[in-house]
Amino acid sequence: MFARRTFTAAALALLAGTGLAQAQTAKPVKMAYALALNSHYGAGAQAWAAHVEKATNNAFKVQQFPASALGGERELIEGLQLGTIEAILVSTGALSNFVPEVGVVDVPFLFRDTAHARKVFDGPIGQGLLDKFKQRGLIALAWGEQGFRHLSNNKLPVNTPADLKGLKIRTMENPVHLLAFRTLGASPTPMAWPEVIGALQQGVIDGQENPLSVFVSAKLWQVQKNLTLTGHVYAPVALIVSPAFFNGLTDAQKTAFIEGAKIGAKASRDFVDDVEAKGVAEIKSHGVNVVTQVNKAPFQAALTPAYQQYAAKFGQQTLDQIAAVK
Repeated sequence: MFARRTFTAAALALLAGTGLAQAQTAKPVKMAYALALNSHYGAGAQAWAAHVEKATNNAFKVQQFPASALGGERELIEGLQLGTIEAILVSTGALSNFVPEVGVVDVPFLFRDTAHARKVFDGPIGQGLLDKFKQRGLIALAWGEQGFRHLSNNKLPVNTPADLKGLKIRTMENPVHLLAFRTLGASPTPMAWPEVIGALQQGVIDGQENPLSVFVSAKLWQVQKNLTLTGHVYAPVALIVSPAFFNGLTDAQKTAFIEGAKIGAKASRDFVDDVEAKGVAEIKSHGVNVVTQVNKAPFQAALTPAYQQYAAKFGQQTLDQIAAVK
C-alpha cells in the first residue's frame, strides 16, 4: 500500500513537472532587420519584442536577427510570405516591389517636415497603406521611422542638381528613387544594403543616400567624405508579421503583437529624434564635409518630368491629399 501510494505521488509529481515545463517553454519568434542592433531598427525591434514577451507572459521568446543576418530586405519580405520568418522591420525601398501602392511615400519632397510625415502615417492615409499589405500576403502593423534621406558621396560637395551629373549613387531597389536620381542626372545603382559598404570601399559606387540614423549607426564616415542634407525623401519603417504565424495566434496574442509594434514604432522615432539632434555634430567630428544649407527649389524644378510620371502612376489626387495634411 505504501509502495503504491509512493509510486502515485511520484507519478503525479512527474506529470506536474512536465506540465510546468511545457507551460514555461516559450515559442521562438524570429525578428529580423537589415541594420545593427544599436540602430533605430534595433530600438524598434527590442521595444516590440519586450512588450510581446511581457504581455503574453513569456509565451514567446523573440530572437533578434539584426544586420541582415537572414538576408537583405527583399529576402526578409519573402521570408515572411513563406512563413520562415515571423516578424521584420523594413524600409519602403524593397516594399514597393511587393506592395506597389506604398511607393507613393517615396516621392521626393512630398513631405514638408517630420511633423507632417508623422501626421500622414498616423492618420487615415497611413492606415490605408497598411491595409494594402494583406492583398500581398503580408500583415503590416505599424509605421516606424528612419527620418529624411540625405545624399553622401566621395567625389564632391553637392549643392545643386548639376553636381549630381554622372555620380554613381547607390539607391534601394525602388523604382521611385531610381527615376528621381536618373532625372537629376545621376547614375543610380540599385543595391541591397549588405553590399553597400564594400561597394563604397572599392569605388564601385561614389555615394549613397540614407537618413542620418543610418549614416551614424552604420558609421558611414568610414567610407564617405561628403554629406549633403538634401532631405529629399522621408523614410518610414514598416513593422510586419507573417500571416502564417499571425493567423495562428489567439486574439490576446494578436493584440500583444499589434500593441508591441506601435510601441516599437515610437521607439524608432525616439531614436531618430535623438540622432537628428546630435548626428550632424558627430558626423562632422569624423572629418566628413557636411553641407547643411541646401536650396531645394532647383532640385524640385529639375524633377518636374519625374513628378509627371509619379502623378500618372499614383494619381495626382493621392499626392495632393498627402500634401494637404496639416
